[in-house]
Amino acid sequence: MRRFALGMMTSAALMAGLASQVQASSKDYSKSTKTDLVTKIMGNKSYQVYSSLKLEEVTKKVKTKTKEKKKYTVKKKVAVKKKSKKGKTKYKTVKQVKYKWVTKTAYKNVKKKWKFGKKLTVSADFRYAHVQSKSYKVKDGKRYYYIYVNGRPVGYVNEKAFALSKANVVSQVSLVNNPSDSVGFNAEDAINYVTDQHGSLVDNDSVEISCKSAELNISDTGYVSSRKAGTAVLTFKYGKAKATSKLTVRGDAKEGISSADVTPVKTDLPEIETWSANDGASSSTITSKDAVSSSHKYWATKTMSGNAKGADIETIFYHPAVLSAPGSSNLEAKVSSAVQGIDFYDNDLVTSNLDLGQADNWEARGHMIYYNMRKVKKYNWQLIPSKMLSFNTWLSYIKNIKVSPYMKLGHGQSVGSTKKYVYVLANWNRSKNWSNSQELIRVKKSTMEIDKIWTFKVWNGSAKYPRIFLNADVIDDNTLLALFHNASKHRYEYWKISRSGDSFKAKEVGATGSDLISNSAEVQGFVWNSAYDVYYIAFNDYLFKIGAGLDGKTDAGKLLNYYKFDTGRREFEGLSSYGPELYVNLNHPTETLKVNHITK
Repeated sequence: MRRFALGMMTSAALMAGLASQVQASSKDYSKSTKTDLVTKIMGNKSYQVYSSLKLEEVTKKVKTKTKEKKKYTVKKKVAVKKKSKKGKTKYKTVKQVKYKWVTKTAYKNVKKKWKFGKKLTVSADFRYAHVQSKSYKVKDGKRYYYIYVNGRPVGYVNEKAFALSKANVVSQVSLVNNPSDSVGFNAEDAINYVTDQHGSLVDNDSVEISCKSAELNISDTGYVSSRKAGTAVLTFKYGKAKATSKLTVRGDAKEGISSADVTPVKTDLPEIETWSANDGASSSTITSKDAVSSSHKYWATKTMSGNAKGADIETIFYHPAVLSAPGSSNLEAKVSSAVQGIDFYDNDLVTSNLDLGQADNWEARGHMIYYNMRKVKKYNWQLIPSKMLSFNTWLSYIKNIKVSPYMKLGHGQSVGSTKKYVYVLANWNRSKNWSNSQELIRVKKSTMEIDKIWTFKVWNGSAKYPRIFLNADVIDDNTLLALFHNASKHRYEYWKISRSGDSFKAKEVGATGSDLISNSAEVQGFVWNSAYDVYYIAFNDYLFKIGAGLDGKTDAGKLLNYYKFDTGRREFEGLSSYGPELYVNLNHPTETLKVNHITK
């Protein structure tokens, strides 16, 4: 029972709490109190961010009145009792001691005084950035944390700028009725973030999750079964942070059952092989200090038509090398530059970023990043984690980037977007086409936080013949186009999945009678180009163009062309299309390229 015992606290959290108490009782706050590197969640209130915070001694001249008496001597004539013969009084001069009050001017040291450095900006500018900290100072009983923003060291801010003891979860989760689902829904997927009393991100496993329902229950490991219909209220709690989510398992157990009855279009492809991902380019060692300063351009060296220069791809944007502080070892804190999927909508670019090797995990999680491409500079954005950019230039870039909370992404290549939303079909790429439900996550572009989760299923007649989609493209807020490789029948199937309210229908809309690549290479990207009504499918350094037949401009499933690019064994990681344009992504280093001269 890893998350359901009340009052459960990890040893790390306990030690951190004890350390905080020790520090709080200390009288000397001139030095920073060090903590583990933690992610901070920014709140809605805005506070000043300062370049520095120092405790200094101040010497001040002050006047003080004391009651100290000062002795001094005066001469005074004193009458003598005896008179002279002439009848006159005689006098003599004597010395007399007197005292007087004096005012003394003194110098003394007053108590130490806090001094803020330069005002840099306000915390509201970092509302959607990735903020971290590993130290703080205490001024007048208040904590001021030194923060890193998208990897760059910045300055000090009052901890009230953070979301203190807050839980942010998805308000509604809608699950398909799936009698064959052996796993269920992981309630942790509904968490955007939960923070402690200091605004630090809490690990999801430390959040207490309970389920109130007459029909449904939650397992000891945090999963809600979708095998029968019902409703539930999930409560998420950590300390004073608390939030609820309404979960519904829909009533129609036949929802998503369809037929794969399209006759596949045969191809005359020769046997085409590509290199294994294990033989690809080595992990990137690019840092902000050795950023790339020139574009790549790769021409197609082989096409179906024999035209050796039938297309080229050219760099339009180099991604930041990383968007987290040095030493970000855990996955919640680390915002990797390893992009798995991309999508354009107008000038908005969104990417799914998972740390290397994480995309193959069952509960693969990472971050999504939004870029306003109107403000993007091809090379400079690589320098965001460093201090090589002036602060004002850096800040102008930060205002055009949003980093999502740590969230479920699955393989990360089924990414699509519309004007207001980003969608991720978070499937596991090692599921081997199981009959479990598929999870569709919707993210609001305005905040890059999850606002709705659905699950759906697609079966060809029964649970015996499921269709699990590892690659999909979002057409609009109600429609997905998804790719399924039917390896046993050596064909690719194209499915249209439509949503009405919270229910989904699936229809096969095309098929290609070929494996395309003969040595079982995995698909690295899939997209529909609406301008020319074609699909593009990427494998490592190959790009295939297939007729979609959705608008009647092409024959559904017909192979139109293919292109091989000599990328130095840098595999494609995601495809995107907006209007007539087509984009691909490469890693090592991470860059987005535009496809040019491709045959219409």
